[in-house]
Amino acid sequence: MKKVISTSNAPAAIGPYSQAIEAGNLVFLSGVLPIDPFTGNMVTGNIAIQTEQIFKNIEALLKQAGCSMKQVVKTTVFLTDMTLFSEMNEVYAQYFANDYPARSAVAVKELPKNSQIEIEVIAMK
Repeated sequence: MKKVISTSNAPAAIGPYSQAIEAGNLVFLSGVLPIDPFTGNMVTGNIAIQTEQIFKNIEALLKQAGCSMKQVVKTTVFLTDMTLFSEMNEVYAQYFANDYPARSAVAVKELPKNSQIEIEVIAMK
């Protein structure tokens, strides 16, 4: 059985998908963009500021699902330019203790709303 996870403390879906889905003991977050959930606007600034907003959004979704960052087992980071990787990685590392989740990081041509970054997350309950 699957359960839709939704919160107004993270950006609303911008298409026909859910913010997150709980299936069994796993929680799957859709790709999260650097959008301020209260204004609906993309956060402006460098990749560190954008990554920080994404993690605020991720934390809100995980909290709604009854999880925390400690339960994240896999992330996928999408970047429009791999030269942004190092700066993104500095912020990313602040959100995980020594037991880092598995991760993929890939360069893509473009992302929704002209974002430079999007992050997907899988967590265990």
